[in-house]
Amino acid sequence: MLTSTPNQPSQKTFIVKQKLAKKARQNRPLPQWFRLKTDNKIQYNAKRRHWRRTKLNL
Repeated sequence: MLTSTPNQPSQKTFIVKQKLAKKARQNRPLPQWFRLKTDNKIQYNAKRRHWRRTKLNL
């Protein structure tokens, strides 16, 4: 179920910060123009992640 991970330190290393930024960029909905381009075959981002339900395990 949910894994208990330690809290994120306020002073992050640069590598951890880069990984968090990449995951934040990936966690967004599909652009509307892409739905039009694919003729609405792909309707949503199947890899969306909720911050409370699914943890990153960094």
